[in-house]
Amino acid sequence: MDNLERYSRQILFSGIGKEGQVKLLRSKVAIVGVGALGTVCANHLVRSGVGFIRLIDRDVVDLSNLQRQSLFNEEDVNLNLPKAVAAQKRLNSINSSIKVDAVVKDLNLDNAEEVLAGFDVIIDGTDNFMTRYLINDVAVKYGIPWVHGAAVSSRGMFAVIKPGITPCYRCLFPQVPAGRGETCDTIGVLSPITDIIGSFQAMEVIKILVGAATNSNLEQIDCWDTTLFSMDISEGKNSSCPTCVNHQFDFLDRSSSLQETFTTLCGRETVQIYSREKRERDLLKLGEYLKGNGKVTGNNFLLRFSPSEEISIVIFKDGRVLIHGTDDVVKAKALYSQYIGN
Repeated sequence: MDNLERYSRQILFSGIGKEGQVKLLRSKVAIVGVGALGTVCANHLVRSGVGFIRLIDRDVVDLSNLQRQSLFNEEDVNLNLPKAVAAQKRLNSINSSIKVDAVVKDLNLDNAEEVLAGFDVIIDGTDNFMTRYLINDVAVKYGIPWVHGAAVSSRGMFAVIKPGITPCYRCLFPQVPAGRGETCDTIGVLSPITDIIGSFQAMEVIKILVGAATNSNLEQIDCWDTTLFSMDISEGKNSSCPTCVNHQFDFLDRSSSLQETFTTLCGRETVQIYSREKRERDLLKLGEYLKGNGKVTGNNFLLRFSPSEEISIVIFKDGRVLIHGTDDVVKAKALYSQYIGN
């Protein structure tokens, strides 16, 4: 057991105490998305002494991330590090006595159960609805509480979802919203709101882990106008919910029309290509092949290939590909076929 002196000021708080601290040290938390919200949550939970934290993220650190994603710096950008790896490195330097596991993967229906099952709590640090519905499916199927969070512009929201106790995410949002909606890339985002929402998420996670009562509202906050709005969702359970009532897990269903292999990432001018065929790419060999067609850089985790100034293609070891510079799926497919193939 870790030296409890490290957490002495937290133990003095009556809601946690020594017994609660021991529970934290024995807990496991998965964070899906290591961006603005995910980095804030991870920082708090590592400092609070949560014993095992898994970081799941598909992307690499970009210069525009540094305005609000608190665990990253310019060196991470220059090294082209995956976010999960860069965050793991920073968190290990903060608290070396706990385990931080970096998973450089896109969370999808083929790996979600393997990656998330067995955790005490799941944290939503994502920026898209489809992944949230997927988290909800896994959480309900395995009875894992999770904490939803979202932030854009100066506004943010969070809610605690406990399978079997509270309404699930699909109760609250029965239909997948059409279109992209507002995103950080279309209307911007302020760093203070991501800190605020991420901190509230981390606090609710700590409450869950020590067995304290959690917030029963969907909380909405605007840090620019200093407005707060609470919506009681405790009675919002849908008696015909496909997920938590009928145990119909559409977002884990490979035959569901909700699934897609080519995904446009929200407001990013990026298309992700994901093959369900499990394989590992030989990045060294692929890099040599691509050198004659453009600029190639890389590391042990990924290869970045730029056939032009407008397009950048990132290939991960697990076969996943991000095509930056377009949100046109047809064009992305053509580029993928031209340079990467099968």
